[in-house]
Amino acid sequence: FAQFAKTEDAIKYRQSVMSVMGTHFSRMGAVVKGEAPYAKEAFEQNANVVATLISLPWDAFMVAGSDKGSKMKPEALAKKEDFMKHAAAIQAEVAKLLVAAKGGDLNAIKPQFGATGASCKACHDSYHSK
Repeated sequence: FAQFAKTEDAIKYRQSVMSVMGTHFSRMGAVVKGEAPYAKEAFEQNANVVATLISLPWDAFMVAGSDKGSKMKPEALAKKEDFMKHAAAIQAEVAKLLVAAKGGDLNAIKPQFGATGASCKACHDSYHSK
């Protein structure tokens, strides 16, 4: 984890990545909920952004002390193996979401969007302070 000279750099990095992913995931969520019109290209682009970024934040969570000054629970560091299993599950669900988005069938996208959101929520429930 030497790429982060300071703990604050790791926190800032992962929060930035999560913020951008959250923006694009929310855009897809609006479509899935019927609050925004479905446009295949736009939905796929949002899914692609999330799929591109989803591998980035995980190492930044494992920097010693990075639970201080953030909403990350200390358990993430203490239970690194479990935390990283959540990370792998989220990445797998996002990959499936991208495949569904490329397929263009909103009826196939909706359940996969739900499964992807559930995988994110499971990690947040375990390792993110409210």
